[in-house]
Amino acid sequence: MKHQKYEIFGELSSGQILPFILIACCFALWGFTNDMTPVMVSTFSKVFHLSTFEGSMVTIANYLGYLVMAIPAAILISKYNFKAGVLMGLGIYAVGALLFLPAKFIGNFSPFLGAYFTMTCGLALLETCCHPMVYCMGSESTGIRRLNLVQTFNAIGAVIGMFITRNVIQDGISPIPTAVRLRMPVKQFEVIKDHDLTVLIQPYILISAIAILLLVLIRIQNMKVFNDDKETGSLRQEISELLKNVNYRESVVAQFFYVGAQVCCWAYIIQYGMRIFMAEGIAEKEAELIAQKYNIAAMVAFAVFRFIFTWLLRYFSADRLLAVMAIVAIVLTCGTILFTDRNGLYCLIAISACMSLMFATIYGMGLRGMGKDVKLASAGMTMAVFGGAVFPAIQAVIIDSHITLLGMSSVNLSFIVPVICFVVVAVFGHRGYVRHHILGVV
Repeated sequence: MKHQKYEIFGELSSGQILPFILIACCFALWGFTNDMTPVMVSTFSKVFHLSTFEGSMVTIANYLGYLVMAIPAAILISKYNFKAGVLMGLGIYAVGALLFLPAKFIGNFSPFLGAYFTMTCGLALLETCCHPMVYCMGSESTGIRRLNLVQTFNAIGAVIGMFITRNVIQDGISPIPTAVRLRMPVKQFEVIKDHDLTVLIQPYILISAIAILLLVLIRIQNMKVFNDDKETGSLRQEISELLKNVNYRESVVAQFFYVGAQVCCWAYIIQYGMRIFMAEGIAEKEAELIAQKYNIAAMVAFAVFRFIFTWLLRYFSADRLLAVMAIVAIVLTCGTILFTDRNGLYCLIAISACMSLMFATIYGMGLRGMGKDVKLASAGMTMAVFGGAVFPAIQAVIIDSHITLLGMSSVNLSFIVPVICFVVVAVFGHRGYVRHHILGVV
């Protein structure tokens, strides 16, 4: 029984199941955080009187840590091991979440951006470590399948985050509409703002405690992973070798565009839905709550289809499946642009189902044949997550322009940004299939 392999866990042995589950809980942590953040854009905008672009600074701060921390994370785990990186990542994440408390007492927008940045420095460490750690827990042939399986925990964390956002934050903050807040006397506005910030920070204090508990559990657990030896080679030489790898270069670019598409589709689903419901005559507060239900539906679709795609990967090549789902996502995003009623929201939910395959599959395709370079390769893939800051900011500029075309609002038109992103993903999937399955090279 000690050496029994479990197919459901990507052919892991019985002794690797508990470590796998503990690391999977880390995936739930950043699913919780990253998928709450898009909703917080509209919340912060209301609380601090921000434009859509100013509110998008939350998203930029939330993803900037990935760009800054990925290479230091790779150096850390190369010098020590995956486990050390995970423990440090959890520690930094917990500190960042706790920083929401002093940010609330300061009462300004900027300290919250600092808290988000600190949290995502921890998340960057976690993602740089956890993805290759899961990939290297078993054979490379089942690595992509394991990554898609463990990403279901990410989706579960996202659903929990959406649920808490809906039932704790959005139900808890003052229902006073934005237009009324703008006309309030300063003292009255400050009272409302203090109340709203008190509600807003509660989930982050809770998640910091969960991160500390997980840190303790992982610290006492033995983690057996392949390709986890200390590196002694030159960092410059390793980077040079990686940059010569066409598949790896393209995977980083594809991941950059994919994460941009994902955040675009989720960051502005609330604004998209509110515009539709308010046009139907629904009050702002109620429209926001209804739009959030659609957001939760998108997260549920994302979670459910993770399991479906993990099963499908047993029968279809990851490359081909990725290309097909990217093409479907392009069609659905065009529907989001063209429809000016609830059909556009249904398209957004369906896009989430398509996206559930993409991140882990692109990541796994990028790690193919990396061997001892898997740690540094993971850093590049983690840096690509910064696309989640770049493309939503571009989309915010389009929304703030208030342009219209053929009856389509600037919110609808802004979804041309994820269309372009999905095109890049589709091309990468097709080229990966040709390269790996037809030409027989990595």
